[in-house]
Amino acid sequence: MNYRIIIQQVFAFLLFTAVQVTLLKNLVLFDTTFCFVYLGFLLFLPFETGRTGLLLLGFLLGFVVDVFYDSLGIHAAAGVFIAFIRPAWINVLTPQGGYEINASPFLKQTGVTWFVSYTFALLFIHHMAIFFIEAGGFSMFFFTLVKVFSSTIFTFFVLVLVQLLFYRK
Repeated sequence: MNYRIIIQQVFAFLLFTAVQVTLLKNLVLFDTTFCFVYLGFLLFLPFETGRTGLLLLGFLLGFVVDVFYDSLGIHAAAGVFIAFIRPAWINVLTPQGGYEINASPFLKQTGVTWFVSYTFALLFIHHMAIFFIEAGGFSMFFFTLVKVFSSTIFTFFVLVLVQLLFYRK
């Protein structure tokens, strides 16, 4: 990776984290729907990001959010889990020709179908991890599932909006 991409990624990390902990921390719709836009940083990293770096970034991102949310490692655990699953999910979705060098999973580069299946699945898994860890198990299963589905849909639409507004082809 060249320095320009590294600087862009550092800026993206700071921006996604700052927006999450300042603007979206207290944004809750109907007491069930949360927006975890910070996950966009992990999802939009280039395809060739190494697994170790991805795991470290997932932990760091989750840890920073946990510090501001006072959530005792829930976001760090979910961030590491998504960073662990991401390469395998990308391998499942990889087309036969592969991807260009320094390509990233952006809506305008990969297409709508690929982007939806990639982003929505990882968001759903992330939200399952967050809310079931937060609930401490499956005692409030249906209420937790409502939170997972509504938050996944809300976060997905916000990330699509971010893609359309701020990322160029």
